[in-house]
Amino acid sequence: MFDGVARWWDGFELWLAQQWFPLQFVLVAAVLLPICAVATWLLHRGVDFAMALAGRLRRARPDEQAERSTGGRPGS
Repeated sequence: MFDGVARWWDGFELWLAQQWFPLQFVLVAAVLLPICAVATWLLHRGVDFAMALAGRLRRARPDEQAERSTGGRPGS
């Protein structure tokens, strides 16, 4: 199976390398731009999820926030 994939890739790579440079650029951009857009979207969603989780964890600890607002003196 891997031999078939390797032969196909070698043939495709040879075909692409023999093309006119602007066509190479368009073909590579047509593949890379969607991949980069999806990767950026996934990264954005991951960061949003992590920040929402961090926000929920901060709100779950009201004791620490109360100590900070009173200068570290409990019961003040």
